[in-house]
Amino acid sequence: MSETSDLPPESAPSDEQAPPFAPIRIAGQYIKDLSFEVPGAPEIYTILQTQAPEIPISIDVVARPVSESAYEVSLTIHLEATVGERKAFICELVYCAAVEVNKAIVPEEHIHPLLMIEVPRQIFPFARQIVSDATGHGGFPPLQLQLVDFGLLYRQKFGMPGQSQPQEQPAVH
Repeated sequence: MSETSDLPPESAPSDEQAPPFAPIRIAGQYIKDLSFEVPGAPEIYTILQTQAPEIPISIDVVARPVSESAYEVSLTIHLEATVGERKAFICELVYCAAVEVNKAIVPEEHIHPLLMIEVPRQIFPFARQIVSDATGHGGFPPLQLQLVDFGLLYRQKFGMPGQSQPQEQPAVH
C-alpha cells in the first residue's frame, strides 16, 4: 500500500497545495549545428608548438516562437583560431533549448529578457563542454570558454529590460 493512501484525506496533497508551475521549463536541449574544421592541418600543429593562436569568440542568442507558449532559444558560438595569417581551427556551434513559458505567472514584458538571459545562462555549460570536446578531439588543447554575462549581452543588444525595446528585437509572444 502506498504511503499517501494511508494518510487521512485532509493531509493528502491537493491541487491547491501543489507547487506552482515554474516560470520556464526547458523541455529539451540539442545541437542544431556543429562544425569543426582544421584547414591548416597538418602543418598548423607544428606551428602551434612555438606560437600561440589568437582566438576571437563571438556569441549570439536568438529566441523564436514555436507555439503560443513554446520557444526555441539558440545559443550560437563562433571561434576562429589563427596564427599569423594561418587558420588553426574554426568551430561553430548552434546549441538550442526548447522552452515552455508559463504565461500565467510571467508578464508579457518579461518573456523576452527571460528567454534571452536566463535560458542561455542555463544551457551555456552544455555548449561550453561541446566546444571543449570538439577542440580536444580536433587535436588541440581543450578550449574552456570563460563564463558569459548574458544580462550584459542583452543590455548591449537591446538596452535595459523593461524599457521600450529597439525595433530590431525579434517578435516574441
